[in-house]
Amino acid sequence: MRLFPLMLPALALLISAAPANAAPPRGAASCSGCHPRTDTNGPVPSLNGQPAEQIVAAMAAFRSGERRSTVMTRIAKGFTDEETQAIAAYFAAGGNAPAQP
Repeated sequence: MRLFPLMLPALALLISAAPANAAPPRGAASCSGCHPRTDTNGPVPSLNGQPAEQIVAAMAAFRSGERRSTVMTRIAKGFTDEETQAIAAYFAAGGNAPAQP
């Protein structure tokens, strides 16, 4: 019983560290099918480390048709604004958690 007060700060520390290792938000795993995890010279850029605002703006442009792409236009229309923001935040933070179905 005396250990309980000592365990609370340790538990708080573990909980605060959990988001860094959290599973990707819904939809983010499908992005890595085309977008590589690291920068390459290919036609599809990596999203890891890109500013969230840039990812959100690109998705909005694909959704509205302002930016054209056969694949991304359809994909962007499948996400809500909240889902897009969560995915953008995930990749802006590095997006290196293992992909989850």
